Amino acid sequence: MNAERDLSPLTPGVVRALTDKLYEKRKVAALEIEKLVREFVAQNNTSQIKHVIQILSQEFALSQHPHSRKGGLIGLAACSIALGKDSGLYLKELIEPVLTCFNDADSRLRYYACEALYNIVKVARGSVLPHFNVLFDGLSKLAADPDPNVKSGSELLDRLLKDIVTESNQFDLVGFIPLLRERIYSNNQYARQFIISWILVLESVPDINLLDYLPEILDGLFQILGDNSKEIRKMCEVALGEFLKEIKKNPSSVKFAEMANILVIHCQATDDLIQLTAMCWMREFIQLAGRVMLPYSSGILTAVLPCLSYDDRKKNIKEVANVCNQSLMKLVIPEDDEMDEAKPSMTIPAEPTSEESLSKPEAVTTGESQNELDVTLNQPLFFPCSCERIQVTLNLDGIVQVLDYHLSDTSIGMMTRIAVLKWLYHLYIKTPRKMFRHTDSLFPILLRTLSDESDEVILKDLELLAEIASSPAGQTEEGHGASDGSDVRPAPVELHVPARAGQLSSSSTKGLECSPSTPTMNSYFYKFMINLLKRFSSERKLLETRGAFIIRQLCLLLNAENIFHSMADILLREEDLKFASTMVHTLNTILLTSSELFQLRNQLKDLKTPESRNLFCCLYRSWCHNPVTTVSLCFLTQNYKHAYDLIQKFGDLEVTVDFLTEVDKLVQLIECPIFTYLRLQLLDVKNNPYLIKALYGLLMLLPQSSAFQLLSHRLQCVPNPELMQTTDNTKPSTSFKRTAASNIDYTELLQHFEKVQNKHLEARHQRAGRAEQLDRRVVL
Repeated sequence: MNAERDLSPLTPGVVRALTDKLYEKRKVAALEIEKLVREFVAQNNTSQIKHVIQILSQEFALSQHPHSRKGGLIGLAACSIALGKDSGLYLKELIEPVLTCFNDADSRLRYYACEALYNIVKVARGSVLPHFNVLFDGLSKLAADPDPNVKSGSELLDRLLKDIVTESNQFDLVGFIPLLRERIYSNNQYARQFIISWILVLESVPDINLLDYLPEILDGLFQILGDNSKEIRKMCEVALGEFLKEIKKNPSSVKFAEMANILVIHCQATDDLIQLTAMCWMREFIQLAGRVMLPYSSGILTAVLPCLSYDDRKKNIKEVANVCNQSLMKLVIPEDDEMDEAKPSMTIPAEPTSEESLSKPEAVTTGESQNELDVTLNQPLFFPCSCERIQVTLNLDGIVQVLDYHLSDTSIGMMTRIAVLKWLYHLYIKTPRKMFRHTDSLFPILLRTLSDESDEVILKDLELLAEIASSPAGQTEEGHGASDGSDVRPAPVELHVPARAGQLSSSSTKGLECSPSTPTMNSYFYKFMINLLKRFSSERKLLETRGAFIIRQLCLLLNAENIFHSMADILLREEDLKFASTMVHTLNTILLTSSELFQLRNQLKDLKTPESRNLFCCLYRSWCHNPVTTVSLCFLTQNYKHAYDLIQKFGDLEVTVDFLTEVDKLVQLIECPIFTYLRLQLLDVKNNPYLIKALYGLLMLLPQSSAFQLLSHRLQCVPNPELMQTTDNTKPSTSFKRTAASNIDYTELLQHFEKVQNKHLEARHQRAGRAEQLDRRVVL
């Protein structure tokens, strides 16, 4: 190299000293360069200044020789010191070669580069801000440097740069955000610490509004929150806490919609701290943004619902999730059922794209299904916290899909299932017209939920099914109107809800307001009764363990007369006679013993009205599947003569152990408070001879058992036994009860009883024949 020709104005001695391996000699050369540059500054000789910087950069700092690179770095720092406040004019030329040396393989050289840049920045101060991005990029790499000396030097430079940014009002935040967004996803512990420290600094500067760009970096912050280092997690917690405070202070300027999906994803994190923090943010977003969050309801529910079943180990997450769930539910209002979805005026940012779509559950929240959840606005969303109600037109498809998924998942906890049922009930109350479009798809899973292990889940399920069965929005034009049970046929089991189920005709609406003896409440009531009985038929254990509980609760939620009327009508056509007999026995036990049916029992006891007589006839025809329950129904309705006639027919029946057991239970029942009036009527022997005859008939059926002794003792208490005799021409009582009963064709009812019992006899013989054949095959 020809030093005099190529490297002037640097003297050969300076050049030799700059490339020397000893630091002291390089320092002496740097002082000479500083002196030289000061002279050029005094002469305002910018061309020579640029030439010197170019030589130091190209020939030294970027040289292949390590000692030359060290000399170039200290020389560039000397130039900057000599230039003073004018160094800002040459910063690009000064900084670029130094930053290149940040990537040098030699750790000592990286340290010298860090030292040189510190001196350059210290002199330039605010003038370096236009070059902030390249400085930040270089520092972010040094923050993760394995050499402790390099790392220490970079920290000094970092603090200096932070001081400059803090005291300046010319920081280019817009230009910096893309770099921050890229670097925030670093997995290196030290790089993350560096990023968080800068976010905290920028957040503390009053003139820098980092909140506007929070959607760009929020996801990265939550990723850092899961770092293994407690210190970094704590720093990130502080940063997120500061942002949340700022959001609460200025909610009107927050881009809630752009951050909603980010929170949804992190609310499903496996890390407890990330999940709790994201859930707390979600709680604040729902409360601050209100209905702006409704478009993201399906995603929010996907994240929140599983948390409701957490145990005490995640109690904090569970509590916050519960608040989120309750707050979100309150955002759904009756107006959502009336809004026109076909005329949107403004669209909220859509649900996640295919890249952002939620991963759990895939079947529910895929990108395709999320895109179906379109939400429109009638006014801009600049002030989500204003007093004016933001009109959001809501499509419930996404929400219902998520709720359906969680109810179908058998691994989901009890509290989650209860929350799902509460949501569905709330939606049917607030938006019945839209919800009835989903009823056909929801109905099977709601029926299956009746087999749940939890009584509380079953109660909520029954409340929901009762609402579906009684809501006016469920009435269809082809639905069952007001009619007696005999006119209802099982043919229209498959009921279809029209596109606008809520647009009821006047005649349909009127049908809902008719007498309580109406066997159906809306189009789904009869379908519910049919499917409930099918469920009991296919799952006998459910009938045995929960059947009475379910029917009693339904009698509280719906009209008890409607329930018994419709079930009796359906059982009348039941082909499985054994199930029909068992079901009739269950219904009869409920009818006679449940406090919920006190009013219905009183109505049947007197048979004052045509409706009560109609109900009696309907029940009687189905009760004929079980002879003993038929007698008990006659006792309840005070049809003692018919009860006596029935008992006379028992001689023609096949008397089995089960039959005698049921007679035994009936005797026990007669001693209960329900039949107090019957026992008192034994005092009036003259007007109740058939009651006494019927009871004696039961006594004659019983073997010498405890029930026999019980009934025998009761009959011994009847006064004046000789008065029990009656003649064929005895005049019936003229009381209103007997007058009412005279409107019933008891002969026809008795014939029906014989017909049904003959069917049972034939079915028993067929079952016995099949069992005998099976035994023979086993023997052979």
